[in-house]
Amino acid sequence: MDLGISIIGIAENIAVGGGGSSSTTLAPRQSAQVVNKSYSNYKVIVLNDDVNTFKHVAECLQKYLPGMTSDRAWELTHQVHNEGQAIVWVGPLEPAELYHQQLSRAGLTMAPLEKG
Repeated sequence: MDLGISIIGIAENIAVGGGGSSSTTLAPRQSAQVVNKSYSNYKVIVLNDDVNTFKHVAECLQKYLPGMTSDRAWELTHQVHNEGQAIVWVGPLEPAELYHQQLSRAGLTMAPLEKG
């Protein structure tokens, strides 16, 4: 996901008169510019542990992660068990922090948020 911000400058000269003065000041000439800024994504990662049941992990993923289906939650739960971890959500920092906190408070063992 690439979100951007555009800033556009207007190119023109502005003459400023000095109330009868013979000098004229020109404002600096600006060219039109577009500046794109992309935002980093963050990974929410659930770690395997000996405390949580498969059912609890799958239910938490469905409860706290938007658009998580039962089938996908169970796939990720098995991945956590078999591989030791699973990336369960990727996106902007603010929602990543929220989902990480919610899953952690529900008792899941979480890796720190990873940039990328």
